[in-house]
Amino acid sequence: MGPLEQVFSDLVRAQIELWNAVDARLRRDHGFGAATFEPLRVIAERGGCRVGDIADDLVITVGGASKLVDRLESSGLCLRRANPEDRRSSLIGLTTAGEGALAAATDTLRDELSTRLLGPLGDRRLDALGDTLSILRRSHSTTGQTAAPRPERTTP
Repeated sequence: MGPLEQVFSDLVRAQIELWNAVDARLRRDHGFGAATFEPLRVIAERGGCRVGDIADDLVITVGGASKLVDRLESSGLCLRRANPEDRRSSLIGLTTAGEGALAAATDTLRDELSTRLLGPLGDRRLDALGDTLSILRRSHSTTGQTAAPRPERTTP
């Protein structure tokens, strides 16, 4: 295997292993996994977002994002309301239960990521990895948009 193939293999497998570990921890501690956490985070960050915004942020289809929102809404974690600027779409917001679930799960996520990323890498390497991944995301964006600049990391 050449160096490019090795980087690809390591990157994909590291992502899968990290996702699985975070997912298992969230399920154990909060009763929902990363596939619930991620859209909750997007909804909270965007404030009044649409299904298409979730799809763009999570790099999934609009249909997949719509199904995620359906599940979140049926779980009482979010609500859809009419979009006053576009009758064809809805705005999505977190419920009080959704805000609480996200806040608690965010603390758990930070703890797990600190163990799995910050612990082995340290501050400098983690910052370098974050910068590298931001460059890759901006250069390979599938939505036609450039990824947002990486926010400053705060130590948990």
